[in-house]
Amino acid sequence: MKFRPAALATLALAALAAVSGCTNLTPATAQRQLMLVANDEKQSWSDAGAVILAPMGRDTVQVLDIGTDPLAPRLVGSLQLDNTIAGPPVNLAITPGETLALVANSLNVVEENGVRRQVPDNRLFVIDLSTTPPRLIDTLTVGKQPSGLSINRAGNLALVANRADNSVSVLRIAGKQVTLIDTVAMGDSVAHVRFTPDGKRALAAKFTSHKIALLEVNGEKVSYNKVDLAAGLWPYNVDVTPDGKLALTADNGNSGASDGQVDTVSVIDLEAVPPRVVDKVVVGDGPEGLAVSPTGKHAVAVILRGSNSAKNAYFYNRNGSVVLLKIDGKKVTRANEVVVRGLPEGAVWSADGQYLYVGNFIDQDITILRVDGDTLVPTGKSFALQGHPAAMRGTMSH
Repeated sequence: MKFRPAALATLALAALAAVSGCTNLTPATAQRQLMLVANDEKQSWSDAGAVILAPMGRDTVQVLDIGTDPLAPRLVGSLQLDNTIAGPPVNLAITPGETLALVANSLNVVEENGVRRQVPDNRLFVIDLSTTPPRLIDTLTVGKQPSGLSINRAGNLALVANRADNSVSVLRIAGKQVTLIDTVAMGDSVAHVRFTPDGKRALAAKFTSHKIALLEVNGEKVSYNKVDLAAGLWPYNVDVTPDGKLALTADNGNSGASDGQVDTVSVIDLEAVPPRVVDKVVVGDGPEGLAVSPTGKHAVAVILRGSNSAKNAYFYNRNGSVVLLKIDGKKVTRANEVVVRGLPEGAVWSADGQYLYVGNFIDQDITILRVDGDTLVPTGKSFALQGHPAAMRGTMSH
């Protein structure tokens, strides 16, 4: 009997399976998962903690593949697009099918009489991710200082929080066409807005009034019926569990900066009628980044720890950290904390919830962590970036 090479390979696999007791002969295939990283090259800090502004024109948005090899992200493309660290690190998003990316630019730097200052922008960039390399296909005008945004699970609607306009922009997504269709007045400044998994509601972080606003979504109609929940001080960021039962908020505590005092993550029961804050978990000084795992079993709060504060401040630390939270039903508890690098901002989970990518603004790199049971552990791996990571977002998995 004569065997072809393919048949010989199959027999070899069968023999190996017999020895190992394995019956699954299908080799594991890595699947691409995209991650966006927006690098802001305009802002830095002096040793005294004062903001130093540079001219515009050097910012980039990197498109990375973290799925093929989780420990070695691969650059898919890079675009020269303005973005800013001012705001929660969620001012960009990828559609569920990885067709499009949206990137909001919050602030521009202008120079008058030799003095630079920041002024609100109103641009939202639309990136086509289906081309090689990815390319900019549209620039929309939304509200002033567009910040945290999200896309619904269906991939046909997006919401953008406009901090300087006290509003939320509603965008229709149809194929590769993105259109501004409505603006919802919020009455207060909102830093981030996040859909629930079923797409029927959204939560908006009312940063300056320390509340979470509940929005109703009926098709393309988004309504704010003045329902607010009392979060912790300065809620900057909000995320929702994959089952839609809980929402978590990063309560920054000091208007976007550390102050040496502990801050919280608020736990919102979305199944309660009406929804309400049912717990607060102490996480550390200055939570900013926040991300719920695709498994729904964990979340992380990214802690500033004074890493961009005056170096003589009593609460200054060279590096920030990441706190792992364990989610068990509706009970959220603090697990462990891992120190990362300077001024960590965004956090992105791998699709299987095994790996976590944290962007370190000062050090211009990404720290790669992994989950071992209910413990977050370093992998010893990091990834250098083209600039200072201000915001990060992965492919939406919930």
